[in-house]
Amino acid sequence: MDLPVDEWKSYILQKWSLLPKSIQVTISTAETLNDLFLHSSPLLQPEDEMFLKRLSGGYLVGKDPDASLFYREKGNKKFQEKDYMGATVLYSKGVSHSGSNSTDISLCYANRSAALFHLGQYETCLKDIVRAQTHGYPERLQPKLLLRKAECLVTLGRPQEASQTISDLESNFAAKPALSASQLQILQRTLCRVKVKVQEKENLPEIFPEALTKTFECVDLREENEQIPGASSSVGLHIDPLKGRYLVATKDILPGELLVKEDAFVSVLNPGEVPPRPHGLESKWDLQVTNGDLHCHRCLRHTLAPVPCDGCSYAKYCSRECMQQAWDRYHSVECSLGALLLTLGVFCHVALRSTLLARFEDVGEVIKKLCGEMNNQRICLPESKNQAQILKYDLGGEGGEKDKAVETPIPGCDINGKYERNYSAIFHLLPHAKNHSPEHKFLCAVSVSALCRQLEAAGLQAFTEDLKPTKLKASETPVLCAELNVWGVAMLRHMLQLQCNAQAITTIQQAGSKENLITDTRQVRLATALFPVVSLLNHSCSPNTSMSFIGTIATIRASQLIRRGQEIFHCYGPHESRMGIAERRQKLRSQYFFDCNCPACEREKQSPLSGPGREAFCCHRCRALLQGDDVLSCGGPACTESVSRHLLVSRLQDLQRQVGAAQKRLRNGRLELAIQLLLGCQSDAESFLSAEHRVVGEIEDALAQAYAALGDWEKSATHLQKSLQVVEVHHGPSSVEMGHELFKLAQVFFNG
Repeated sequence: MDLPVDEWKSYILQKWSLLPKSIQVTISTAETLNDLFLHSSPLLQPEDEMFLKRLSGGYLVGKDPDASLFYREKGNKKFQEKDYMGATVLYSKGVSHSGSNSTDISLCYANRSAALFHLGQYETCLKDIVRAQTHGYPERLQPKLLLRKAECLVTLGRPQEASQTISDLESNFAAKPALSASQLQILQRTLCRVKVKVQEKENLPEIFPEALTKTFECVDLREENEQIPGASSSVGLHIDPLKGRYLVATKDILPGELLVKEDAFVSVLNPGEVPPRPHGLESKWDLQVTNGDLHCHRCLRHTLAPVPCDGCSYAKYCSRECMQQAWDRYHSVECSLGALLLTLGVFCHVALRSTLLARFEDVGEVIKKLCGEMNNQRICLPESKNQAQILKYDLGGEGGEKDKAVETPIPGCDINGKYERNYSAIFHLLPHAKNHSPEHKFLCAVSVSALCRQLEAAGLQAFTEDLKPTKLKASETPVLCAELNVWGVAMLRHMLQLQCNAQAITTIQQAGSKENLITDTRQVRLATALFPVVSLLNHSCSPNTSMSFIGTIATIRASQLIRRGQEIFHCYGPHESRMGIAERRQKLRSQYFFDCNCPACEREKQSPLSGPGREAFCCHRCRALLQGDDVLSCGGPACTESVSRHLLVSRLQDLQRQVGAAQKRLRNGRLELAIQLLLGCQSDAESFLSAEHRVVGEIEDALAQAYAALGDWEKSATHLQKSLQVVEVHHGPSSVEMGHELFKLAQVFFNG
């Protein structure tokens, strides 16, 4: 997903292996990204581009009227089955494949409005009704649409508008009696029912529903930092020769305090598993629902009624406004490249979009920076090792003057020491070119070269003609007539940066059946983004902050008391509650190129056996933890029990199979049998597993689900609280996993 599809990766890696040794050495030892790009780009041959074109051809991203009809018919079937959510998504796919102002798109919008009405999405339903009418919805079908509009308006507490719609409908009947007698009779019955509703509502005040997310979106920093836009005044920026830039607390920070609220400089929606189009008519169009079907491709808002791009079927937006903004800033270039970008992966897409967004800043400076770095042979080198400079803040008593003097500008800061949350900040993120393998750099360079050639072949002039005169100063427009190679080097730089600097934007999605009273949730990756301020945070396996997202906006809060002068940490993924020190260090070294020495790692390194026996076996006699290698002995003071580790591992595997079988019966609704099996598993687990073992937690969670399905809320809560104890041991009291379990417990208490 991040990198190109497997077929292209394998193809390029094979190409690398067949290159003469001298060329491999030249590319491997390239001193600059400019050299790397210029040595790699000519190696992309026409047959390579043809292979890439065949791979890209597997993705259906253009408009196809046949697909529109296919999805509308599939949506109608879901609608008849009363699966209104499924119908909505399929109608949306039909909308995406329809041309503007066509009967196809008007029918898909109208049908989607009906599904949205049944889902209680009345405001959105009204918008789709307007869209259907705007795109030429057939006159003979208008009465149905107007009736639906009137019902929505009544439900939303807008009786005057509903009365006007009914008047329009009655005038329509009188002027154009085109309906059959039976159709007219049905419509008149429905009309009478709606009129009664209007009369009931006329004396009530109008109700205007408010979006709940507005509450969170409007939460701002108490006092924004003058030197770091998007950060609190409670933090300061420092730099160190070894660990680079980092943030520290300039005063004591309480748990829950908002430290950073930042909109992404660039973000690209992760497409999810978008399989290439298989052969054969029956499976020509994909019915799979992905993030791209449910979220705006610009602001990432969840939407049940996306508005598609007029030029392709892939890009979808929450509104015409979002669509226009995306078109003006980057999608006018990306639109015809959708299939290629899906093939080359999210990192390549983010790299392209970053350079497209750079056009809207001081372009002369951007070009100067790119060309200057290339000429000075510095573009891939680490930042200067002579960086003892620090952007100084007063860490003394309250009321003291801040010392804003900057000995040498910190990368990403202007001459006054202010951190620039713009393309300059993105450009100064380290690409770590010397740490990436030669094969990886070659893959990235060739992929970017292929993208640049497609830009040339399409005649898009991506970095010149697509700019509106109002976006740039008039004197800067000619500067953009630089060779595409310059921007190719910039894209290569960004692609290499992303491995260490990309931030996954996540969201919470419901897991399991929607019919369950107790819904399970999971955290899923929604998009890949670059955040200039968030990128300043260093990693800790036990961080003192937590991060959440609303669309493209990241918010970072203190998760514990942070004393003045302490560094502010974020977790890059490997957390002490999820994996041991060896696995964490291996992941951090392979992806981020550093050895972690955070306090959590130091504690675990000094006392590797001091943690709880959360995955341990216990003695069946006295419940003490068993210790040893091949033969485990009881650690109890008066117990001499011993047992083979192989035997216990075999028992554990058998227990896990039984738990899986019970969970399958639970999913199939065979609740009594599932409970019987799970209680047997619970008894077996108690005889040889520690109370904090992960499997014990899974059993308790499954029992809680089963009793909740039977309506026995008291038993459900008891088992869920036991599951919570296991989750807290494994993931920590403030983890998202703990949040999921607490949310389930809240639902149990509410229902019970």
